[in-house]
Amino acid sequence: MATDVEVPALGESITEGTLAQWLKKPGEAVDADEPIASLETDKVSVEVPSPVAGVLSEQLVNEGDTVAVGAIIARIDDKATASVSPPPSPAQSAAASTTNPAGAGETPLLRGDEHAPDAVGSEAMVAEDHVTTLSPAVRRAVLEYHVDPSSIRGTGKDGRLTKDDVIAAAQAQSRRAPEARAPASEPSTRAAPSPEQGKSSQAIGERREERVKMTRLRQTIARRLKEAQNSAAMLTTFNDVDMSAVIEARARYKDLFEKKHGIRLGFMGFFVKACALAARDVPSVNASIDGDEIVYRDYLDVSVAVSAPKGLVVPVVRSADRMSFADIEKKIADFGKRAKEGTLTVDEMQGGTFTISNGGVFGSLLSTPIINPPQSAVLGMHRIEERPVVKDGAIVARPMMYLALSYDHRLIDGREAVTFLVRVKEAIEDPTRLLIDL
Repeated sequence: MATDVEVPALGESITEGTLAQWLKKPGEAVDADEPIASLETDKVSVEVPSPVAGVLSEQLVNEGDTVAVGAIIARIDDKATASVSPPPSPAQSAAASTTNPAGAGETPLLRGDEHAPDAVGSEAMVAEDHVTTLSPAVRRAVLEYHVDPSSIRGTGKDGRLTKDDVIAAAQAQSRRAPEARAPASEPSTRAAPSPEQGKSSQAIGERREERVKMTRLRQTIARRLKEAQNSAAMLTTFNDVDMSAVIEARARYKDLFEKKHGIRLGFMGFFVKACALAARDVPSVNASIDGDEIVYRDYLDVSVAVSAPKGLVVPVVRSADRMSFADIEKKIADFGKRAKEGTLTVDEMQGGTFTISNGGVFGSLLSTPIINPPQSAVLGMHRIEERPVVKDGAIVARPMMYLALSYDHRLIDGREAVTFLVRVKEAIEDPTRLLIDL
């Protein structure tokens, strides 16, 4: 008996997605709730589980097809047994008839990507069952770092590969590369190439182009950022903050904090708390425009910009103004880990009222962040570096950070934006204010 596999609910207001990759082939055995395909939506990658245990008997759509929520994409035969040589999927059959009419050769291991690296070639075919169950983040890393996944020992659950495994293998591969590229000694009677020949070879080797279709996530990021520029009257105000007090507090309490809560005390907790305090004095920063009305809130849901393999994502720390430092740090650490794994849910990235983006972790000195609609403001953090400043009439070195607040001038006046940023600066430079609500 065949059981239909339907596209699951993808989140509020999301009605369709793209079938990014089949994780199982026709004829392969699957367990109940085992992922058989990976869907890509405007926000996240979602795995489609099998509703029953059995054999994947049929794939009804190809990789790259757009599928609606509730659409049937495959069928599972819960009475059959796995075949030794599974039949090809529609996508594989089409590819074979187009690129290899005679049936000779081999099917590329990473299906759906004609730019698969040479390192993942015929010698890896023996490990195809293992490779095709890679998570979206790991598959992206395999393509990015040009490594053979079949040669890597996985450290994840049930021996699965993680992104860190792929990066470690790539680093080991790069260390071996110079030795592999070292030319063997040649007879001295061989004529050396002319300068013109050397230049020609070098130029040809250095000039390459590659066309890769934009993912749905990248398309959505591009569209929303452009919409923000077109719809909001954006302006950015800057300030700098002395991080001495926060650095001292972290140094003094980091061991006790980690021992008690099981997580390191970071900077983000201080900034979230500082923004919550400042938003009480300047509520328009945490408000939004809805038609001809302004929506004010008595809570702060902070969207924290996190880097993911396919682009920037912004999961939401809800009611952050009521959370402890430990809860904030735990939540953000969890978001960062799952963003790399590609396991964040759509619901976790909807409904923020204010955004904090930390470009400093990548070395950014200063930037003008773009508002995340329908929010009205975003705070940009940057790298900490020692700079000369004047304190009590003397020039001293202090760990300084530039802060940038981009805001919608339709709703927030310049005075309010500057006041908000000054409140954040005061709270960071004197963290006691966070405890006594000043």
